Amino acid sequence: MTADRRITSGGPWEDVVGYSRAVVAGPWVLVSGSTSTIDGEVRHVGDPYAQTLEAFGVVRRALEQAGLSLDDVVRTRMFISDMSNEADVARAHKELFDHVRPAATMVEISRFIDPRMLVEVEVDAYKA
Repeated sequence: MTADRRITSGGPWEDVVGYSRAVVAGPWVLVSGSTSTIDGEVRHVGDPYAQTLEAFGVVRRALEQAGLSLDDVVRTRMFISDMSNEADVARAHKELFDHVRPAATMVEISRFIDPRMLVEVEVDAYKA
């Protein structure tokens, strides 16, 4: 299956790395890893809960450009730099997805491209 459409958010890393914020492929929308970086600045430094909500806001905007919403998400992946932040990240995820209940993964990683980042999220969404 080839990509039907590529969506950009204008984030600084998209051009540097050479990727799209989201790719629409048939009924699937695959959203790249998203952080709380807005207009090149990491928002909510030191607050994993707020960073998670902001990152899923980036995801939401990409999904909306593809004609979908958070209700269409079937899988989430959460990457965190410190597992002691798990409860804050999980609380934000539950607030957004408790009614959807997507498949979900949360893993601790060693570091992000910017040390102020505490969480990165990515999603797969499906629209029949």
